[in-house]
Parts: sequence; structure tokens; C-alpha cells
Amino acid sequence: MTPATTPGNYSNRHLRWLLALPKLGIILLIAALLSLLWLLHLNEIEEERSALIKDVLWLEQNLRFHLVGVEEQMQQLAVDLGIQQEMQRSFRLRAGHLLKNTPEITQIVWFDAAQRIIDALPGDLPPDHETESFGPSNTNRTFELARKMGKTVYSEPFFVTGRGAVVELAVPIFHDRRFSGMLVAVLPLDSLLGNQVPWWFTEKYQVVITDDNDTLYASKTHIAGQSGQVYQVPLDPPGYGLLLRITSYRSGSNPLQILLTIAIVLLAAGVFWSLWIVRDLMKKRSQAEEALRAEHAFRTAMEDSLTVGMRARDLKGKVIYVNPAFCKMTGFSSEELVGSTPPMPYWIPAQIDEAFAMHQAVLAGQAPVDGFEMTFRRKNDERFEALVYEAKLIDGNGQHTGWMASVLDITERRRTEELARQQQEQLQFTSRLVTMGEMASTLAHELNQPLAAIASYNSGCLNLLERPGCQPQDIRPALEKLGVQAQRAGKIIRRVHAFVRKSEPKRAPCLLAEVIEDCVGFVEAEARKRQIHLDCQIPAVPAVPADRLMLEQVLLNLIRNGMEAMAETPGEHRQLVIRLQRDDSELRISVADQGSGIAPEIRDKLFTAFFTTKPEGMGVGLSICRSIIEFHRGRLWAENNDTSPSGSGTIFLFTLPLEESS
Repeated sequence: MTPATTPGNYSNRHLRWLLALPKLGIILLIAALLSLLWLLHLNEIEEERSALIKDVLWLEQNLRFHLVGVEEQMQQLAVDLGIQQEMQRSFRLRAGHLLKNTPEITQIVWFDAAQRIIDALPGDLPPDHETESFGPSNTNRTFELARKMGKTVYSEPFFVTGRGAVVELAVPIFHDRRFSGMLVAVLPLDSLLGNQVPWWFTEKYQVVITDDNDTLYASKTHIAGQSGQVYQVPLDPPGYGLLLRITSYRSGSNPLQILLTIAIVLLAAGVFWSLWIVRDLMKKRSQAEEALRAEHAFRTAMEDSLTVGMRARDLKGKVIYVNPAFCKMTGFSSEELVGSTPPMPYWIPAQIDEAFAMHQAVLAGQAPVDGFEMTFRRKNDERFEALVYEAKLIDGNGQHTGWMASVLDITERRRTEELARQQQEQLQFTSRLVTMGEMASTLAHELNQPLAAIASYNSGCLNLLERPGCQPQDIRPALEKLGVQAQRAGKIIRRVHAFVRKSEPKRAPCLLAEVIEDCVGFVEAEARKRQIHLDCQIPAVPAVPADRLMLEQVLLNLIRNGMEAMAETPGEHRQLVIRLQRDDSELRISVADQGSGIAPEIRDKLFTAFFTTKPEGMGVGLSICRSIIEFHRGRLWAENNDTSPSGSGTIFLFTLPLEESS
């Protein structure tokens, strides 16, 4: 037996034929069904064409009968005008009745034998008949043809402004067998289709009047879409090569036929799929295993590259997964962490209660959306600050199976923030020292006055004591005045000492009226020196939780900036207004000067650190002020002083929220 006819080869060929026969049978069945559907489609197209021809012939006959009726009525009117005496009145009466009952006629014109207009109804003539002669050249030909033939004649179609394409029906008038005039009826083709084509016809077809050159004269349809079959017949009357063209629109496909086609395709696909199921199953299984290996490798590489710690817990709080980054962060291995339950090995023993309370809140779904901070410990007992975000762990079936946490080590960030805070405090302290340095001469002059007064009162008391018969009541007024001046000097010294001392920010109930009064006490000597009037409008307002020293620094900076801005302002306009107002939920403090204002090009950079317009300025004053106000959850901004008598100036405003004092 040759190798070509071995039992194994024979069985393989036989099996291939057995598998091919069902496929061949399905292919033949599908071909037969598709051929049947195609024949049904052709039969449907033929039926649609037969219906189209019948409808076109019916419409053509209907238009012909109607135009013949119009001709007869116009001929009867012409006969009546040829034999009656009161022709003018008869024309008006009969023509009006004809226009009313025949809406497709828009106008009837009565001409005499010399082609002059005798009367027209309606009275307004189309642009082609504005003269007394008979219209355009083609209308003249119609007039001559109707007079020579002595019977009704249609004109060639022509276009009229405002009416579209029209044809004119000319009917000669004879009196005693002599030609005495002409009646002309104007028939717009659009009106003819609009009145004579029924609505149900336009729901199926598009009706147009055209000619051999495809010039469109009129059309009517109520539908749009892809055009189907077309049939046309001559439109006679009026003739002149006019065609009545009807276009059918393809209706929606038969749903039953579509469903049958889909069912056939699905049946064939199902059969082919069932024949190849075993082979495809093995192939898909191999591909799935390969994809699983690739996915596992990808997930492992992704986990190894993450710097964010990932920890998964089930609904009971047991750790079911940790990634390498979390293990590196805590110092515990995956085997030590997976399967652990509270208390966790990375919790700090002294904070077990706090950590367990947050653990219960997470399991109850009450974890903060913005995350929460906790202190964890590493395996070597080193502490670190962690920022934790919790999210629901959803499996492939959409079921909530636990919680997934993202853990970030923010220890270095906290150190950086603390360093930045300390630098900010140092900068604020330096700014206060610079401010006091700039005010040193003024404060020295202000302090010199009570000291000089004290010395003067002391000398006076000594002189009084040297007089014989001096009584204690004689020196008492001088001693009282001496005490007042000493208190004044002490108050100035305490105020300077409190302003320049370095302290941690501390929010406490603070009366803004007292803060403003202290700041005014600082600068009133400088204000007198600069000839500036300070106007304080301070109503009674409740205390707000704030750091008094910080607010004094902000107000003092804004007040001194306002005074410096009025250096070039005339003396009568040097006024600085400090106003305190209360809104529904906040207090608003404004400092308004009448200086030169702020240029638009520097307004956006006004609160930028190290930006200054002063030759010797540091550029940190307004930046520090804004940071202080934002620390108090308020806002600081600048506006133009539109109410200033000098026509310029700036208003610095800041707000502080009203809240319960802590």
C-alpha cells in the first residue's frame, strides 16, 4: 500500500470532507436564501414602478382636466364680454368669481385689440406688464397667435420676479365676429402644483415641472431623502416641451426582510463557530496563558517601580496584599505583613488607641476623602509620618471586597514645611525690625517729648521745695503731670518692645479696634511730621481669633505704605482713612490713601516676594502681609481709590472671618 493510500491519510481526508460538507451545505443554503431575498427585492422595485406610472398618469389627467376647465371658464368670460353692454362691470364680477374659485390663477388682464390694457384684476400688474402694451416678446407672440387662430393659446413659460415661473392663457374676444380684445390669465406653475397636487401624493413623490433642458419651473414635495425611480410625461397643455417629472423616494427597508437576513447571517455564523470551536478553544487557551504571563510580568514590574506604598485589607481588616514599596517603607517583609490583623506591626504602641479608631473608621467607610496623616514605625523602631488615602477594593464582579490604601512617606515634606515656616517667621521678624529701624528717629523724637517734660516737671518740683513755706499740695499737680508723662513714655517703650519681640504665631480673641489704635499710636508722630491727617472710622465689632502681633504688622505696613505714597500729594489732600466694617460673615479693614496710585503694569506683581518700587525697599512687606492674612483665612487685595478728592490713590483691603474664638 502506497503512502498516499494509508489508512491514516485516508481517515484524515475523510474527516476533512466530513467537516467541509456542512460548511458547503450552509454556504449553498445562504446563497439560496440571499437569491430569494434579491428576487423579492426586484419584485418590490417593479411593483413600485407600476404604482409610480399609475399615479403619474392619474396626476397628468387631473391637471389636464383642470386646465381644460379653466380654458372653458375663460372662453365663457370672453363670450360674455363680446355680447354684453356693461362689459367693465361684467369683467369685474366674473373675473373676481373666477379668481376666487380658481386659486392657481393669480391675475386676469383684459386687453383691447391694440394690445392696451383695459382692466386687470387684481389691479397690480407684474413687472412684465407695467406698460400699456402687452408684456414681453413671448407674450406678444402669444397675443398674435391667439388673434390669428381665433382660439385659446398658452404662452411659453417665463420667469417673473416674485412669482417664479408662469404661463399665460390668452383667450381672444370677438364682437360681431370681429376681434375686439384679449383676456389673459396668469398661471404661476408653483400655484398650479400647490393647488392641484394632493398632500398624499407629495408624501410619496417629488413633483417637478421642467423641460428638455432640465430647467426647473416648479416643484412640490413634503419629503426628502435618497431618490428612487423617475417617470415623466409631457405636460400638454400648456405644451412647449414642458414635462411633468415624478420622482419616487425609497421607502425604509422592510423590517421583516432585514430580520430574516440577520437571522440567516447569525445562523451561518453560529454553524461555522460550532465547527471551529474545538480548534479555537485550544488556540484561545494558549493565548490566554500567554497573556496571563505577560500581565503578571507587567504587574510585577509596575509594583517594583512604584514609590507609593500599597496595602489591601479585606472587609474584616486583615492585610491581604502589600507591595514592595510598602515593605521598604516599613521595613517588614511581605510574609510578615500579609495575614496580619490589628494591632498592626507598624503601629506605634503608644498610639494604639488612635490607630485602632482610624482603622474602625476606614472599615465603616468614614475615612476622610482627602486622606489622613498617621505616624508609623519601621521595623528598626524609627518613626515616620505617613499620608494615607483609602479607597474601596472592587473585584471583577463589582463586589466590595475590602479597602486599598495608598501610603506616602511625608517625613521629608514635613521637615521642609517646618523649615519654610521658620524662615517665614524669621522674615516677618526681620521685616518688623526693619520697620522699627525706619521709624527709629520718629520714635526717638516721640519718646524725647515725655522725657523732656519729666525733666522739666522734676526741676519745677525741686524749685518749689526750695521755697520757704512750700506745702505738699503745691507740688502735687506737677507730680501728677510727671506721672502721666512717665506712663506715656513707658507705653511707647512697651509698644516697641511688644512689636519687635520674636514669638510663635498664636491665635486668641483679638479686638481690632485696639489693634488699630496701637498702630495709629505708632505712626501718629510720623504722620504729624509728614503733615498727614489720620481718619479712623472704627465701630464696635466683636473680637476675632487672631494673632495680635501679626495683625499689627500688617496694618502698620499698609499705613506706612499709604503715607509714603502721599509724599507728592498737596498738603490739603494728605488724608489717610482707616475704616473697619462688618459684613455677614467677616470683618473688612481698609486703608485708603490719596497718593499717586498703582500703575496697571505692576498691579499683578504687587504682592510678589522681592518685588518693590522703592529704591531701598526689600520687596517682602506686602508678600508677608498677604501670607499673614491667608494664615488667618482671609483675603488681601488692592483697589483704585475712585472717591479720592485728588483723583487718584489706592485702597488696600483685607478681611478676617467671624468665627467662634478658640
